[in-house]
Amino acid sequence: MKQLTLLATLVCSLTFAACSADAAKAPEVTTDEQKAFYSLGVLMSQQIEGFTLSPEELALVQRGLADGINKAKPVVDPEAHQMKLQEIAQMRFKAAADKAAAAGVEFLDKASKEAGASKTTSGMVIKHTREGTGAQPAATDQVKVHYEGRLIDGKVFDSSIKRGEPATFPLNGVIPCWTEGVQTMKVGGKAQLVCPANLAYGPNGSPPSIPGQATLVFDVELLDIIKQ
Repeated sequence: MKQLTLLATLVCSLTFAACSADAAKAPEVTTDEQKAFYSLGVLMSQQIEGFTLSPEELALVQRGLADGINKAKPVVDPEAHQMKLQEIAQMRFKAAADKAAAAGVEFLDKASKEAGASKTTSGMVIKHTREGTGAQPAATDQVKVHYEGRLIDGKVFDSSIKRGEPATFPLNGVIPCWTEGVQTMKVGGKAQLVCPANLAYGPNGSPPSIPGQATLVFDVELLDIIKQ
């Protein structure tokens, strides 16, 4: 079952990440090897963020991790509690998604009232921050863009600008918000696209960076239309 496989992966990540809870006793992050292992911990924490562990729950995870590493007899049968863990995960992921959906509605309403912004019939908000002077793409065109994607709390989850390399893709091969929004731009222009979840990654999100029902904000610069 796909959900169980994913859950098992999350649990393994969770228990491994728990061992670094006492950051005060952790070694300095100086060597390349230390930096690599520290990065592994950060990446794992992103995978389990949806569990929203309480301090007490984290302590239980640490105890289970210690027993497993020390080959101590578990106080419960872990296999017998996989379904319960899956149930908890589903409830918490749904609660987080519901919260994100409500926050997204409020954010979209606020964004639509900004000067220069307009809300389309599909529900997205477009704000042209620099008008282009070149050609305007069709949905079937391939475009070259620079962009930065953020959650509504400002957290950047993807950026071609930081990578230093523009992205090229067919405009009808991306999320609907992009397909619609970039078609309103001209080459050389910049725009901010505020995408409701139903025009982005929907209820499932795109783990680990994008949670379910997340409203997303993209700053896009249309660099060119690539002719086939």
